[in-house]
Amino acid sequence: MAKKKKTSPNQIAYNRQARHNYEILETYEAGVSLLGSEVKSLRGGHVSFKDGYVDVRNGQAWLRGVHVAPYENAGPAGFGGHDPERPRRLLLHDYEIEQLEAKVSQKGLTVIPLKLYFSRGKIKLEIGVGRGLKRHDQRQQLKDRAIKREMERELS
Repeated sequence: MAKKKKTSPNQIAYNRQARHNYEILETYEAGVSLLGSEVKSLRGGHVSFKDGYVDVRNGQAWLRGVHVAPYENAGPAGFGGHDPERPRRLLLHDYEIEQLEAKVSQKGLTVIPLKLYFSRGKIKLEIGVGRGLKRHDQRQQLKDRAIKREMERELS
């Protein structure tokens, strides 16, 4: 049975499909503007990156498609609760947003969420600029990993 990877106690969620479906060229750390019920829900790890992406326009970066489950003890949306699919503003420096806008304008590059974690009491999001991998690229990666694993097994 495969060993479970140890996660940092500060890590909330990790987008496992991101590095499988994209070649990550560059990463950034961004703060996330959240409501109180979202923070409580994230502390419990109730988040899904499945269709998440970062939208950069008009000098602002927005996290879209990330599902943060409603906090169980909060009321309905509007009364202390929140909409699970609402866009969330990312807090980045102006020069970082300009860099992201320039990179996204290039054909084939996109910005995706990689990891959500706590840093000194604040929730941070690691985002990556990536190029989508074709199916044959993914297969080649799997073959390379298998060969590397076999070589390590033979050496030890």
